[in-house]
Amino acid sequence: MKFKSVAFVAARQKQAQDALKSLKERYDSVPASKADVIVVLGGDGFMLRTLHKYLHRNVPIYGMNRGSVGFMMNTFRETGLMRRLQRAQPITLHPLRMTATDARGKKHEALAINEVSLLRYTRLAAKLRILVDGHVRLEEMICDGALVSTAAGSTAYNLSANGPIIPLGAELLALTPISAFRPRQWRGALLPAEAKVTFEVIDAKQRPVSAVADDMAVRNVRRVDVVEDRTIAPVLLFDPEHNLEERILREQFMV
Repeated sequence: MKFKSVAFVAARQKQAQDALKSLKERYDSVPASKADVIVVLGGDGFMLRTLHKYLHRNVPIYGMNRGSVGFMMNTFRETGLMRRLQRAQPITLHPLRMTATDARGKKHEALAINEVSLLRYTRLAAKLRILVDGHVRLEEMICDGALVSTAAGSTAYNLSANGPIIPLGAELLALTPISAFRPRQWRGALLPAEAKVTFEVIDAKQRPVSAVADDMAVRNVRRVDVVEDRTIAPVLLFDPEHNLEERILREQFMV
């Protein structure tokens, strides 16, 4: 994979800004709006924001870790960047499209690379009805919330909520409860990637719930529909020896 023009974008943290300065001194670069590959310097949070910003540009993105976790990033190294970009393996992602209807009946749309989550925000637990492709699968769940995760996001919030890790290419979504009180034994479900998940908030006035698509939040929701958007396909680039599929597989054997 050969690229003619490279752009560098960096998080505001000092180590990311220092890396940005060094790379711009070493390599020719152009603005992100004109590049045919974008190199992202930061952590996973900044990578998600960059993916959202350039979702509709269809430009490959290659991350180098100058943050903390860096699960979606490659190892930072100043030398040999063009060679690494040529050897990089592409991973195509499909985001989730959230349509959240609030208490006034207004619809809010947002995209999520990792997950869409519903969360209570008072002392009272949320009550959710869960439908899959229009069929009620869980009449009532009393919980702190629930989430739908992509395979790429399954090692993030989903894993922290004891959800399953999904291998890339499995064409599955994870539906995971967050601190479920009733039914206490329900641990969630694996769904086909094309499934449409609907959450209906029961007793929403007394038990208010917010919906979050990555970092975009909507409060006082009454209904949330989640479906994978196959028309949008951002591409992440990874070094062959540290590709995302290998990281997700390795994550399942960490103790």
